[in-house]
Amino acid sequence: MALGLIHEALSRDIIGAAMTVLNELKPGLDEKLYENALVIELRERGHSVDQQKIFKVEFKGHQIGTLIPDMIVDDLVVADPKVVTCFNDNHIAQMIGYLAKTELSLALLLNFKFAKLKWKRVAR
Repeated sequence: MALGLIHEALSRDIIGAAMTVLNELKPGLDEKLYENALVIELRERGHSVDQQKIFKVEFKGHQIGTLIPDMIVDDLVVADPKVVTCFNDNHIAQMIGYLAKTELSLALLLNFKFAKLKWKRVAR
């Protein structure tokens, strides 16, 4: 029996929404513009989106700072729009950190740099 991907249908919808945003806005804009447009597109598709939700980071009982993912979709998936030449180890490490603090199991990196959307799934 083959195992399916984590949150496969939701992932497809997030990626589809990102493609819609990129097709309409085209490449060459700031990450924040794609993020804001993606929030609108996902909400129009019936998803709940927490944008810039703050998570406290503690060490030995002391708050040492905060972690702020760009967006969390349906309380299940961290979505992080980027405008980069390619994803690197730092992007993946950041998503692993977000997953650890949010206690979610899937993050999607979405790259709006080029005319064709690129994405990467990061699971824990």
